[in-house]
Amino acid sequence: MAILEVRDLTRRFGGLVAVSNLSLSVEEGEIRGLIGPNGAGKTTTFNVISGFYPPSEGRVLFRGEDVAGMSTNAIAARGLVRTFQATTLFQELTVLENVLVGRHLKARTGPFRALLGADRPREEAARARAIEILDFFGLGDRREDPGLSLPHGLQRALGVAVAFAAEPKLLLLDEPFTGMNPEETRRMMEIVRKVRDRGITILLVEHDMQAVMGLCDRITVLNFGRLLAEGTPGEVRRHPDVIEAYLGAAASAA
Repeated sequence: MAILEVRDLTRRFGGLVAVSNLSLSVEEGEIRGLIGPNGAGKTTTFNVISGFYPPSEGRVLFRGEDVAGMSTNAIAARGLVRTFQATTLFQELTVLENVLVGRHLKARTGPFRALLGADRPREEAARARAIEILDFFGLGDRREDPGLSLPHGLQRALGVAVAFAAEPKLLLLDEPFTGMNPEETRRMMEIVRKVRDRGITILLVEHDMQAVMGLCDRITVLNFGRLLAEGTPGEVRRHPDVIEAYLGAAASAA
């Protein structure tokens, strides 16, 4: 059953068409990859789905409800939560406090009010849940450390933990493997699988093809804002249009 349906989506910026007549369907419980050469429209698609941009045309159905044009907060409250290419943490806060911020998105109370000690019973429950989440992500022993002090790979993991704390039904991961060494990549792949095993559907944009091919159930390929191909990792790897698009991009860069 589809948890997300994008129907005939178009997004224009003046005379530039960043996404053109795109349709895709993400099944509940899968890990879906969204890939393509630079400028293919991947991040714009994420931004429209998550409410940062309204679509110029088309619909975005999340769990059967059209969320196109809703605010990011309204969409997140419905269970569609995203991360970003850059690590977006409150780096002056501790690791635990960062997860509390994500937790209070779900609780619909002010995170900084909670951090200052108001609403004590709810805060105690949120803190207990945040500690559980950090243990789940392997960050329990770093919970009192400043977010800024974590190495890159753990900062990326913390970013996913913050989003996880909001109890998403669908989690959009925007380049979760950026800047990682092979060991960090392996660990993040394990985290993504564990999150999916908790019943959360994953849609990720990523350039690391080894991670995408080893992680995703199905892959959607964009090129110049249009759907180029879709299928299993094996099918996409062998697709002649995908090979041409990536080889063409590599040739242009050279």
